[in-house]
Amino acid sequence: MPGTFDASAAVIIVLGLLVLLSAWLPLVVRSLPLSLPIIAVAIGFLAPHGPWIERASALLLQQRVLEQMTEFVILVALMGAGLRIERPFGWRRWQATWRLLGIAMPLTIAAMAVLCWAALGLTWAAALLVAAALAPTDPVLACDVQAGPPGEEEGGEVRFALTSEAGLNDGLAFPFVVLAMTLATTPPEAAWVHWLAIDVVWRIGCSALIGYAAGRVFGWLTFRLPRLKLSRTGDGLVAVGVTLISFGVTELAAGYGFVAVFIAAVTLRATDRSSEFHGAMAEFSEQIERVLMVVVLLVFGAAIGTGALGRLGWVDILAAAALLLVIRPLCGWVSLVGTPLPPAARGLMAFFGIRGLGTFYYMAYALDRVPFPDGGRLWTIASFTVLASILMHGIAATPLMAWADRRRRARAS
Repeated sequence: MPGTFDASAAVIIVLGLLVLLSAWLPLVVRSLPLSLPIIAVAIGFLAPHGPWIERASALLLQQRVLEQMTEFVILVALMGAGLRIERPFGWRRWQATWRLLGIAMPLTIAAMAVLCWAALGLTWAAALLVAAALAPTDPVLACDVQAGPPGEEEGGEVRFALTSEAGLNDGLAFPFVVLAMTLATTPPEAAWVHWLAIDVVWRIGCSALIGYAAGRVFGWLTFRLPRLKLSRTGDGLVAVGVTLISFGVTELAAGYGFVAVFIAAVTLRATDRSSEFHGAMAEFSEQIERVLMVVVLLVFGAAIGTGALGRLGWVDILAAAALLLVIRPLCGWVSLVGTPLPPAARGLMAFFGIRGLGTFYYMAYALDRVPFPDGGRLWTIASFTVLASILMHGIAATPLMAWADRRRRARAS
């Protein structure tokens, strides 16, 4: 009725503004030492915090809602990251990736857990949860350091390693989150055997098999099926369908959907590497990912502006700084010792351990299911670390990756 406030119309207007913002902001920050995540958080922080905004933020920050939203964003990002991978699987071709996953990430989790236990006074279970949630390189916020889209130049070993690491380590951190949840409710001596057998061996193994099988099946349907192959549609929405089906089947088998989706995407890309349809799927995935990322980070910025970090102490700040400036870079560097990579490349791979939406997902997933003591403080520690990573890595990504690209082209010529 005229003269009355239509809340649904206001929501539609806000959603339209968010879509336009996610499309426009990359042009603004392209040549600046800034990133889209920094701008999104800043807008959320500086926006007027009236009752309507506070109610919307409270809804989106509920653990189950936040978990499901970040889960979907990560899944779409993993599909996009997998479609960017051109080189085939292999020990030597993926050597840096395997080292970052098999050496750097476990070392980072162990070192951060000890630090949280010793310096922050957390229980072992809570310390392991924070460490595991903060360990993975985020596939959503790492877009500025990832390989080029399908059909374009890959971008060298640094971009490939960071893309493939981000694609796999979200799922491979899941067993450590599950272990933290188990230790919070079960005596340690009763937890290890089940964790190793089920949460590590079975769930990772079945996830890899389902992801590979899904990639093969959808690769045939997309590029090989006579007359009705999906690539003829030219519709990037196919990527979302592949993502959801791969994830759903894996979850029904009690696997890790994140692992399966990335492997399915890489396998799908391998079916016909030269097809232009990969570009359409990757572009559509990136557009959805960018819009949802902006929504989450605007809410994150608004939460910070309304006191979400009010309980932050100096020791928490120092722990976050230790992770971002010492633990991850050192563990990443150690994991790459012995490779033929030049020191500059090893340094960049070790430094760009970007924390982001994966941390939010794991914290929401665990704290919604297990009553960890003082969960609010765990959220504060994780949130500040993500904020610091967004600022530090977002400012550094453009100049450092431009410098790395110039060096790579100079060596190639």
